[in-house]
Formats: sequence, structure tokens, C-alpha cells
Amino acid sequence: MKTYSEILKSIDEGGILVSEDLKVLLNLTNKTQMQTLFDRAYQVKADNVGKKVYFRGIIELSNICEKDCYYCGIRKSNLSQERYMMSEEEILKAAEWADQNKYGSIVLQAGENTSKNFVEFIEKLIKKIRRLSGNRLGITLSLGEQTKDSYRKWFDAGAHRYLLRIETSNDKLYKFLHPENHLYSSRLKCLENLRKLGYQVGTGVMIGLPQQTTDDLVNDILFFKKIDADMIGMGPYLVHKETPLADSLPDFDKIKEYQLNLSLKMIAVTRIFLQDVNIASTTALQSLNPTGREMGLLAGANIIMPNITETKYRASYQLYDNKPCIDENSSMCRNCLERRIASIGETIGYGEWGDSKHFRKKR
Repeated sequence: MKTYSEILKSIDEGGILVSEDLKVLLNLTNKTQMQTLFDRAYQVKADNVGKKVYFRGIIELSNICEKDCYYCGIRKSNLSQERYMMSEEEILKAAEWADQNKYGSIVLQAGENTSKNFVEFIEKLIKKIRRLSGNRLGITLSLGEQTKDSYRKWFDAGAHRYLLRIETSNDKLYKFLHPENHLYSSRLKCLENLRKLGYQVGTGVMIGLPQQTTDDLVNDILFFKKIDADMIGMGPYLVHKETPLADSLPDFDKIKEYQLNLSLKMIAVTRIFLQDVNIASTTALQSLNPTGREMGLLAGANIIMPNITETKYRASYQLYDNKPCIDENSSMCRNCLERRIASIGETIGYGEWGDSKHFRKKR
């Protein structure tokens, strides 16, 4: 096994890291060594995808969900959750705002719904968003597991990216997080179908899960490479009080720094290992530290997903407790992010789709 110094030298020389190297980096606890890792990852980012941050304006159009994942605040068995579905007019208004403010791309996100009416609703929405924006807005979907036919309809309508997080590449841990009828094999099949249909495929994991090991995280990174992912959306595991896993991290306040550092190390190591993919700095990082999203960018991320959902719905779309920015309107969020990104010396790719360079190289 190589030492930390030997691994850094290998990174500087463009060498290929192996799983043992990834494990050494993820296990770092020395603050100076961690900062050196983040600096190396940032340089890899600058060399491969640049120092430009791309926005994906998220529209959380519905919290109605067929799934019952044990960690999620909008799981169908959470009867205390007030459910909503935004109207077509409200969704198009948000998309128009994104276009007028040159966000470049939006994400249509919702709880999982496989009904025929929902599939047709999304198909019509995509077509209308493409028309109202003059095809300027890139469209990412994050709508869970669907049939290949549904994915095809949405792709043909004009969506070109899809984010479907695997949550963990460990089948046993996946079973711990989900009811028996939520199959790991089904999620893998969906990712395969998305790739075959021509989507830019995004996936990701939760970091710092109960029962999760460093080896699991190493295997997650290897999984991203194995499926040839184009974009990665991952963040720290945060508890929601109305879930079966609510008591899984009883002393959470004591481990917030650990969760943050582990998440930043995952971003950095993934950037170094995969080089040219898109990596999101998630809102969940900001739940652990007020400057968490900036820290994610400085550790190798290049995507930010500002919330552009109408403010009245935001409190009802909390996958975890204490989600930040639920009381900020879209303009407030935009101004805040501009200041934050400028403070670390990066620019925003306004009016650009910011497609994955990894994906473009394959075409």
C-alpha cells in the first residue's frame, strides 16, 4: 500500500489510483493533509472542467411519492407530511424565471410517481419548457425509477440529463435503507436504460450512513466509474425525524464536522479519480456548515443546484431535517449564491447548459 506522500506524487504525475489509494485518502483525519487533498482535487477540477460553476435551478414540483425509503422525509408512510403537486402554470413560471435569469439549466424533481397521468404531465411540461425558453434551458430530470418507455418519452420530448442516485453500491446496505420491495437490481436496470437511451447519466450516494464503511465509499467511487457516470450528486446523510432511521445518529451534533469532512473527501477523491465528470456541491453541505457549498466547490465540485420552487411549497419538500434556504425566494437565493461564488474566485456559467465534459468526449 502506498503512503500518503506517494499517493500525492502519483496524483501530481497523472498516475492512476487504485482502491487502496482511495481508502487512504478517505481515511485522512489530519487537517493539513485533508486541505492538501482538497487543493489537489481543486487543481484537477481546474485542469479538466475549469473554474466555472454551472447552475441547475431545481423545481420541486411534487412531494407525492410511491416509495417508502427508510431515510426519506417524503416517504409515503409519513402521514404527517402535507402533500402537494404544483400546477403546470406554477412550474412553467419557475422555468421562465430560470430562463430570464440565465440559469442555463433546470432540474424537474419530485417524489416517485409512475402513474400514466404523471408520465404524460412531465412529457407535456418538457415540451412546453423547451418552447417557452426557445430551447435555451437544459432540462435534467430527477424523478426516480421509471419504465424504459417513460424514460424514452421524456428524452424524446427534450430532457437530456437524468439524476438517479444509487444511494449506496452495497446491496446489503441498500436493503437496510429500503423495504423489501425496493430492489437494488431495479435501480441498476434503470441506470442501464438511461444510458442506452442517450441521457447524460447522473448518480450518487449518501455519505456517513449508519453501517457504512470506508470500503463501501471506495466501492461507490469505483461504481461511478464502472457505469461510466457523467455527473455525480452526493451529500452527507442527514436525519429526518419522521422516518424509521430517525434515531440512527443520536449524537448527530457531535459528528457534524465528521460528516462534513467525509463528504468533502468524497467529492475530492471522486474528482481526482474521475477527472472530468460534473460533481454537485449539494445544499445538504450547507446544513452542516454555513459555507458548506463553497467548501464543496473548493474540494472539486462544479455544479450548484439553487432552489427555484415557489417558496410556499419548500417546507413540504424536506428529505431531511433543517434544510436550508426554505424561506428564501429565487431572487434572494440567486443573489446569495453570486456573492458566495465570487468570494472563492470562481465565475458562474450564466446562460450555459454546462454539459458534462465526460459525456461530450464519448460522442
